[in-house]
Amino acid sequence: MSEKYTTERPDWVPEDADAKFTTSVMGGIEGIKDLTVGNINPKLLNGQGMPHRKLVLSEDDYVEGVARGDRMTLSRAITLIESNSSKHFKRAQRVLQRLLPRTGNALRIGITGVPGAGKSTMIEAFGNMLCDMGHRVAVLTVDPTSSVTKGSILGDKTRMGTLSRRPEAFIRPSPAGGTLGGVARKSRETMLLCEAAGYDVIIIETVGVGQSETTVRSMVDFFLLVVLTGAGDELQGIKKGIMELADAIVINKADGDNLLPAKVARGQYERMTEFIRPATPGWETHAYLASAIKKTGLAELWEIIRIFREKTTASGIWKKRRDSQLLDWMNSMIDEHLHNLFFDDAVVRGRMPEVRAAILSGGISPTQAVAELLGVFDVRRAAARQVDLFTN
Repeated sequence: MSEKYTTERPDWVPEDADAKFTTSVMGGIEGIKDLTVGNINPKLLNGQGMPHRKLVLSEDDYVEGVARGDRMTLSRAITLIESNSSKHFKRAQRVLQRLLPRTGNALRIGITGVPGAGKSTMIEAFGNMLCDMGHRVAVLTVDPTSSVTKGSILGDKTRMGTLSRRPEAFIRPSPAGGTLGGVARKSRETMLLCEAAGYDVIIIETVGVGQSETTVRSMVDFFLLVVLTGAGDELQGIKKGIMELADAIVINKADGDNLLPAKVARGQYERMTEFIRPATPGWETHAYLASAIKKTGLAELWEIIRIFREKTTASGIWKKRRDSQLLDWMNSMIDEHLHNLFFDDAVVRGRMPEVRAAILSGGISPTQAVAELLGVFDVRRAAARQVDLFTN
């Protein structure tokens, strides 16, 4: 074994093991002394193929790489943010704190809609148009989480083939699950990293109706609802709930034989918006036509977003919304960590099986169960275990 790696002899290896038996194991990435991938691949070591890059990055590496807009470092910084390890959590927060002065200048757009409405296709066409105009676009998609691996399915990145290959664009699917803040914290912090990397338009796409619309609305400046014709009356209630969050409604796939039905749908949505309170004070929500395939209506949509920014900035609503988002972020983090403190407490975990059994047998009510669990919960004891997360 090369001296560039740390190795150890597992305790399960027999004392008289010969060369045919595994007698040592590598210490993992953190046990590698020479932290460049060239030591693993001989071609890279000899200068062939991709240039060397570090396997383990320091805080300075993360900060400097993101600040200069290096997409590889940005990807690894986001992975650090998404990690559920407490050690990674602390490092991620220090990196983010150092990058905060570079954030806050991007336009944040949220896009939602029923599955099949063509959100990903529209985002790709819209993103390509913005790149052609000289913008740098980051697309963050909140993907469904695998129940097995807890990872993202990566479907949206697969569908945005042309946009993902552009140097001016960055696409990052994130799993809609996790701990230490969940999707809200991780998506917010990923968005800030992208802003620090120089992306001036951030697009966040939700999984679909009923998943995380309210959360995304609380993170963005402009919220767009993408709909299609012929969705059926059964979705009207859902549409109304989401329409109350939307700053604009786009009827997608308005081309070919579907153009006339799309125009009819636009009129219907316009009438519906008359009975709904605007999502943004001083701004009227309207419906528009677009075709991601034909690339029509996209320039008009960008103009609407530009006017929205000008009006809300002038009225002070823009800053008020950004301030409110920061406070909402803090409050959601408090809720999340208090939740973790309670359920991670050893005494509470010990009592939980008995209390649950008593509820199911009818011995006590859920209200009584909560009172009993809160009675054995010691905030100071639990906080002593968690405070290390936020200290250097």
